[in-house]
Amino acid sequence: MATLGKDLSHYDKESLPDATEMRIGIVVSEWNEDITENLFKGAYKTLLDCGIDADRIFRMDVPGSFELIYGCKNMQYASYPVKNGKLRQGLDAIIAIGNVIRGETAHFDFVCQGVTSGIKDLNLNKSRVPVIFCVLTDDTHAQSVARSGGIHGNKGSEAAVAAIKMAAIKQGL
Repeated sequence: MATLGKDLSHYDKESLPDATEMRIGIVVSEWNEDITENLFKGAYKTLLDCGIDADRIFRMDVPGSFELIYGCKNMQYASYPVKNGKLRQGLDAIIAIGNVIRGETAHFDFVCQGVTSGIKDLNLNKSRVPVIFCVLTDDTHAQSVARSGGIHGNKGSEAAVAAIKMAAIKQGL
């Protein structure tokens, strides 16, 4: 197991780029809400801890993991308010939060492949806003719980750190 003995929530804040001016979007699947809400809380808490003000974090809910792609695409091109009340287009990074648990049919495989490919495609499109993959694809609910605030920490926190790092790369281009 890749996460065995690894705490997904651990990060060294001092080694991260300055995130205070970053604007981060988070798209959250409503399916398996107990898991996705915990992932959101982990990401949100980490972004705040790294110096991003709450008014610079934008959330959108979508029905399921497959819909994350459309939600993220819309966030890539949307405008968001800035402190002076004006609108500014673009975010520095977007986190896609979802959870797919294996069932008795091939549905799991199709959804996981589609979401993975869709988010990959968003990272290749012309918007230049990185989309971070925070979709748990586990065999059991217990595995998802372990990675969303359980014994392995919170993958949402890990995704927030990745978003900060990728946003810094974007800003440096």
